[in-house]
Amino acid sequence: MAQFVDWDLATATAGALGKSGPRVTYDEATDVVSELRRLTDEAAGHVADYTGLTSQLAHPPVRVVDRRDWAATNVAGLREVITPLVGRLTEDKQPGALTEAIGSRVTGVQAGTVLAYLSGRVLGQYEVFSADPGQLLLVAPNIVEVERKLGADPRDFRLWVCLHEVTHRTQFTAVPWMRAYFLGEVQAFVDAAQGGEHLLERLRRGVSTLADVVRDPQSRSSVLDIVQTPGQRAVLDRLTALMTLLEGHAEFVMDGVGPQVIPSVERIRAGFNRRREAGNPVEKTIRRLIGIDVKMRQYAEGRKFVHAVVERVGMTGFNRVFESPLTLPRLSELSEPDAWVARVHGPVGPAPIAG
Repeated sequence: MAQFVDWDLATATAGALGKSGPRVTYDEATDVVSELRRLTDEAAGHVADYTGLTSQLAHPPVRVVDRRDWAATNVAGLREVITPLVGRLTEDKQPGALTEAIGSRVTGVQAGTVLAYLSGRVLGQYEVFSADPGQLLLVAPNIVEVERKLGADPRDFRLWVCLHEVTHRTQFTAVPWMRAYFLGEVQAFVDAAQGGEHLLERLRRGVSTLADVVRDPQSRSSVLDIVQTPGQRAVLDRLTALMTLLEGHAEFVMDGVGPQVIPSVERIRAGFNRRREAGNPVEKTIRRLIGIDVKMRQYAEGRKFVHAVVERVGMTGFNRVFESPLTLPRLSELSEPDAWVARVHGPVGPAPIAG
């Protein structure tokens, strides 16, 4: 089978192009790692108490990593996803034909370049592709850099980040079917590529799409728009609904727990929101191209959905969303939480008036 991406080169590129982290002494770095591990355990207790969800699967301890390690882990994960996709796209071609047309080394450099950019921004991640049941990663240099830029209390900011990321770990370990469902949808996305438009034709169309984004700052196009066949769009709708739910749930939990255990949480949230919205024109274009803007919208849209459902049926009622894939919200229901409540709970009374 042709190798579409030179994975070793992707890893090397991400490491070479990644930004250096903030200046810290050895003792400071050791203290950061120790505190993040401790705060992860503390956050786990808060998340379980607030959500009523507890892990049903054994999971490895948190990994506190640097930017290079984060990129290498994600290269391994991407390899697990992309290799079967390439196998389907090249099964009717002579071995090496696709590689000759596009160049695995070029693609490796491109993948590494994107991961180098992301490695300087990601604070944490629950990575599900390269390990079972997944592993929680906290990127220590980025956490320290952001807390310094915000002028935040280090302990408060680190716990705030841990609340969000531990919620993601809880989603995948308290709901035993979640990882298999997610990976199944990714496989469905791969399967939908078979019999679709010729890959090279989609890539040519993608060049035009990328050019449109650069010319039009208001464009909503991203790299995802390049690779989708009609079948893949249907799968992507389901994946988008799932990821919006999971991101919104994590935002809802961190904001719900935060005021109880983080004295400076309001200042942190305000500063962090300003950071999300900031960026020079070049950076904003990059965000659109690789889909970060989509993820940012997921935070807000998903949180609104969770908040609305919890208002109507309480946390226990909301947790029915995790009963099975059939109780997950549909994409249309994210903006119509009453429709989800009616479908899953049946008729309920009006939401209580806050007072």
